[in-house]
Amino acid sequence: MDVWQRWVTQPQGVWLRRALLQVHLWTGIGLGLYILMISVSGVVLIYRNELYRTFAPQPRIVSVVGTRMDAEQLKAAAQRAYPDYAVTELREGSEPNLAVEISLSRDDKVMLRAFDPYTAEDLGYSLPAGFRFTAWLLDLHDNLLSGETGRRANGIGALSLVLMSVTGAIIWWPGIRNWRRSMTIDLKTNWKALNWSLHSALGFWCLAFVVMWGITGIYLSYPQPFSALVDYIEPFDDNNPVERVGDSVLYWLGYLHFGRFIRRVPGCGPGCNTTLMAVWAVFGLMLPVMFVTGVVMWWNRLLRKL
Repeated sequence: MDVWQRWVTQPQGVWLRRALLQVHLWTGIGLGLYILMISVSGVVLIYRNELYRTFAPQPRIVSVVGTRMDAEQLKAAAQRAYPDYAVTELREGSEPNLAVEISLSRDDKVMLRAFDPYTAEDLGYSLPAGFRFTAWLLDLHDNLLSGETGRRANGIGALSLVLMSVTGAIIWWPGIRNWRRSMTIDLKTNWKALNWSLHSALGFWCLAFVVMWGITGIYLSYPQPFSALVDYIEPFDDNNPVERVGDSVLYWLGYLHFGRFIRRVPGCGPGCNTTLMAVWAVFGLMLPVMFVTGVVMWWNRLLRKL
């Protein structure tokens, strides 16, 4: 029996599958916590616009008492309150009884504080905690809180996710006689076999989403090579500035990542968009489940060798 026949009928004995299993297993363990963090934050950020609206800042009302300070006096008060920061901007309220917002920066950190324009009292953050947390979570998901360096690292993580998906798809193949069984979860077996079937079935049904998130994550981290490829395949014509097919593909790579399609798919209104966002969220939550089941399989293999 040649290698191809063994792969079709009894792939468990093929050395390539065993090698790829080790690659998949150790890559998953090494990147597990990263993937867990990215997937959970990504699920929350599917609803980031809704979160921003929910936690939108409200006008801060102050008492109109005494003489209103001018901009320079307020900046000086903010500088005294935060000597380690530099005052970068002051925004006046539209009405006399509204607080002013002052931006302060240190290194790459920007802080927005509300001040009473009559007493120079620091009224706290001008943005609610929920709004700031959503912005922080977005920075964590996109840049790992490390700016451009974090975004580049995210691209490597996305590439590793694609690698895990490809090796997982190859490992998943159980042979021509058993492939249907590997698409379902066997609830009647022992817990180790149940854990395996859960990981295997989820891997099959989530494969397209995981590969999509990996590819779109690479694009969002390294857009220049994708744009260069489009320019090479479809050079831009200044005399005929129409949208290229490649431009449309890149456009959708960005929106596919977070599953927001309202006003982008013909006929997809609020109800359709909400449904698709929920689908993206459900599949996103499957990644933590796959991480946990993968860790359990790794632990079982480790104990078996001890």
